[in-house]
Amino acid sequence: MSVTAAQGFRAAGVTAGLKDSGKPDISLVVNEGPSSAAAAVFTSNRCKAHPVIWSEQAIKGGSARAIVLNSGGANCYTGPEGFAATHRTAERVAEHLGIGAIDVQVCSTGLIGRLLDEPKVLAGVDAAVAALSPDGGLDAATAIMTTDTVNKQATAEGDGWVIGGMAKGAGMLAPALATMLVVITTDADLDSATLDTALRSATALTFDRLDSDGCQSTNDTVLLMTSGASGVTPDVAEFTEALTTVCRDLALQLLADAEGADHEIAITTINAASEDDALEVGRSVARSNLFKCAIFGKDPNWGRILASAGTTTAAFDPLDLDVAVNDVWVCRNSGVGESIDLVDLEPRSVTVTIDLKAGPHSATIWTNDLTQAYVHENSAYST
Repeated sequence: MSVTAAQGFRAAGVTAGLKDSGKPDISLVVNEGPSSAAAAVFTSNRCKAHPVIWSEQAIKGGSARAIVLNSGGANCYTGPEGFAATHRTAERVAEHLGIGAIDVQVCSTGLIGRLLDEPKVLAGVDAAVAALSPDGGLDAATAIMTTDTVNKQATAEGDGWVIGGMAKGAGMLAPALATMLVVITTDADLDSATLDTALRSATALTFDRLDSDGCQSTNDTVLLMTSGASGVTPDVAEFTEALTTVCRDLALQLLADAEGADHEIAITTINAASEDDALEVGRSVARSNLFKCAIFGKDPNWGRILASAGTTTAAFDPLDLDVAVNDVWVCRNSGVGESIDLVDLEPRSVTVTIDLKAGPHSATIWTNDLTQAYVHENSAYST
C-alpha cells in the first residue's frame, strides 16, 4: 500500500486528461493527522519549476497536510500564469479538505515550457478528493508515472510504526538531488526538525548517489510527512535507518527502470582519503559516456575507468590503482591484472570496484549503461 501503509493517510490516483495516452495523471496523498509535521528536500537546480518554488515556501513552517502531484506537464517556465496555476491547485485541494493552501505541497512532472490545462487539473483534483481511500497507494503511485514502465513503492516497519513511500523517475537521475518525485509517509510521532534531519541523512546516502545520466531536473521533490497516528516516538537512529532503507529501495527501483538501460552499475570506490574523494571518483566514472558505452557493449574496458578517475582532485597515486569489474581484478597497480575474459557482463547487475589505496573511506555511486534505446527515447521527447 506504500504511502497508505502508515496509519492516518488516504490517497488516490485519477485520470484528468493531461496525458495523450489517457492514463492516470493526478495523484493526491492526504495526511489526516493528528500530526502534520513534515520535511522536504528539493532540486538544487537554480532553474526551478513553479511547484518547487511554491512548495519550498510552503514547507518552511514544517507542516504539510496534503500533496497533489500531476504528470503530463512540468509547469516549469510557464510564466506568472504557471505559478498562479500552482497556487490555485493548492487552494482547490485546501478548499476540499478544510485546510490552508500553505498546508498543501504541489508537484508536477513532464515537459518543460508548456502550460498545464488548468481546468483539467482542477477537475482532476475534485475527482481525486472523491476517490481518496486508505487503500489508494497503488493508484497514487501509478498516476505519477511518466516514462516509467512500472510504479515504485516501498515500506518498512518499526516497533509499532510504519514508513511507506512512492516514487517516479526513469531518467535524468543525477545527484543533488536525484531527479524524481518521492512521497514518504509515516505514523511515527516525530517533530519536523527530527524529520528534516532524518530525511537529509537518508537522501544523502541514497537518492543523492544515483547518477543515471548526469542530467538534473527542475522539479525534484522528496517529501516526508508524519501523521503521528501510531502514538509511538521511535528511537531517532532506528527511524533514520528504516527511512534510509525505504529511500534506498526506491532509489534502486528508479535505477532499474532507467530509460533504455541494459545494466545497473554499482561503482564502489574504496580506500579513499575521504568520503568526498570516493564520491568524486565514483561520479566521474558514472558520468563517462565512454565507460557507459563499454558496459553496454559488454566490454570491461578498465582503461576508461582509470581515465575518469584521473580527471578528479581525489588523493591517490596514478601509478598504483586497482580496478575490479564484477569482482575480477582486471587492473593491478595501474597495469594489466586478471584476464578481461574472466568478466561476465551478460547479467544486468554490474559492480565496479576502484581501490585508491589512499585511506580508510569508501562510497558507492549507482548508474547505468548508455544504450541506443536511451538515445531513442530522449531524442524526440517533446514531439
